[in-house]
Amino acid sequence: MSQTMRAITAPSPGGPDALTLEKRPLPEPAPGEVRIAVTAAGVNRPDVFQRLGFYPPPKDASDILGLEVSGTIDALGEGVTGWKTGDEVCALVAGGGYAEAVTVNAGSVLARPGTLSLRDCAGLPETVFTVWANVFESGALRPGETLLVHGGTSGIGTMAIQMARAYGARVIATAGSNEKCVLCERLGAELAINYRETDFVEAVKAAGGAGVVLDMVGGDYTARNIAVLNPGGRLVNIAFLKGSKVEIDLMPVMLKRLTLTGSTLRARPVAEKARLAAAIRQTVWPWIAAGKLEPVIDSVFPLERAADAHSRIEDGDHMGKILLTV
Repeated sequence: MSQTMRAITAPSPGGPDALTLEKRPLPEPAPGEVRIAVTAAGVNRPDVFQRLGFYPPPKDASDILGLEVSGTIDALGEGVTGWKTGDEVCALVAGGGYAEAVTVNAGSVLARPGTLSLRDCAGLPETVFTVWANVFESGALRPGETLLVHGGTSGIGTMAIQMARAYGARVIATAGSNEKCVLCERLGAELAINYRETDFVEAVKAAGGAGVVLDMVGGDYTARNIAVLNPGGRLVNIAFLKGSKVEIDLMPVMLKRLTLTGSTLRARPVAEKARLAAAIRQTVWPWIAAGKLEPVIDSVFPLERAADAHSRIEDGDHMGKILLTV
């Protein structure tokens, strides 16, 4: 076996052309880790922010881009149980996904659901972990409640719609075109709002308001999200495409007993990621097996065309996940 591999890095901050295909040493799994021969890697907004120099990897993580992969386990670190070489899996990684191989703590690994291709499984970990941690844990979504999802055709959005529907919640989504709204409704949203044509605040209020809002926009959306939340509602932020510094009136938060929260995944301890993986294995994987949800794949690029994949995610026209194949 070759002791080197191809990998994508961003040695200097910049546009998509800053991505560089390099040769790197083949990583060896540490105790408690497995090594995955990568079939595909998901492309996510945090990868773009890392390329731009705004989201450096944690100190103990690889500088190779990529936060989720699918592939086949080809080596086990000391003390690993429950996995064997040859197992087809997907995994949430703190870095290193845009490569021919990656090492990851065994607790962040999930078996390939039998209904999905190994390639498409690369579109699961980042979205499913994010939605589970934010909508179901921090947001405490309940069956029968309404979830408002902004960016309904993003990778996170498409998964949030499906997971909430599988759980028995109602979903309202926003998107930037009528075509995107059609996809949101096909995935299970009862109402999809083209935010370029309609004020989502009035539309959501007319539909009964929301119990939980999943927001990746921030900026002026923050006050508008507070306006649509019902008493006891929860606003969960996972990104701030319009900026994280806002000025809001907190009186509605007090009067409606609202909760404002948010989180990231990448820097969480491995034990916390393992706990999330266990909950996902028990709850979400059966939904996949039952055909209630699957990753929506927008486009697929070979590893050496990572720059094209980044251009695709930045142009805002994609619907669903963008993958790199190795």
